[in-house]
Amino acid sequence: MSPDRRPPARPRIVGATRPEVSPEPGRHELTGATAELLRDLDVDEGWVLLIDGVPSSYVDLDDPTRLGFEYMHWIGGVLDSLAPAGEPLDTVHLGGGACSMARFVAATRPRSRQLVLERDPRLIELARDVLGLVTGPLLRAKAREARAGLAKERDASADVIIRDAFAGVDVPAHLLTVQFLHEAARVLRPGGTYVANLADRPPLPLARREAASALQVWPHVALLSEPSVLRGRRNGNVVLVASHAPLPIEALLRRTSSGAAPARVLFEERLVDFVAGAEPYVDEPGVTDGTDGTDGTGDQPGAPEGSTSAG
Repeated sequence: MSPDRRPPARPRIVGATRPEVSPEPGRHELTGATAELLRDLDVDEGWVLLIDGVPSSYVDLDDPTRLGFEYMHWIGGVLDSLAPAGEPLDTVHLGGGACSMARFVAATRPRSRQLVLERDPRLIELARDVLGLVTGPLLRAKAREARAGLAKERDASADVIIRDAFAGVDVPAHLLTVQFLHEAARVLRPGGTYVANLADRPPLPLARREAASALQVWPHVALLSEPSVLRGRRNGNVVLVASHAPLPIEALLRRTSSGAAPARVLFEERLVDFVAGAEPYVDEPGVTDGTDGTDGTGDQPGAPEGSTSAG
């Protein structure tokens, strides 16, 4: 193996957040949208970012391992299951928001190389200037649409790709298709893992189609969500995990079965039964990336819990 020449982690900056930032509640204009910062009254440095009224990100500036949304706890559990504690996971984030998951990775695996692809440069500026995101050689943030930006990345250059991009309450169509998933598989290293967040409502038609699409690309696929969501009783977030290597199911079950919102994991025969009859997503003729459409703002669970929209 070649020597690891990554720059050493900077322990003074925990979770890629500048310690001196002092955000204030208020509105910020983005490109074609409005962001609002709300203080978490129960956590001293906890902040919720809304975009056009939809909860988009949660950041604890003192503790970036505190993940405010249920689905983010599940994604954190996925990452914790993929490699021993502290081991780097080079990660591409499709959708930025306040870069909550990038901060989590920086705090828990500080020598990881990370790339955040976020369409709106003003949102990146908000994450940096107001919420203190520290970028540099190990954590880069680029103002690029997710699919077009991913197409510029080298083959086999990432351990993990996390898609958490929304346009309003929906995942942009060009980030769902089999063709897009093949592009993600190209960028992943052998055995790398694709993780995607979506919001759905009974009877979960989006989750079924997304899982059907993933099964066209990867042999190992699982879905995570609350049991009541997977039973089709309520709206909610669903996290998809896919890889060419066997998934760490036992570790996933341990890490997602506890906490305030324990998740159920569907895999193998149960996933096949869940997907039965669902049609995979495919590109419309002429679609190769998202440059002619809209990409979302990342870290976004869809809509507030219990609303008529998914989330």
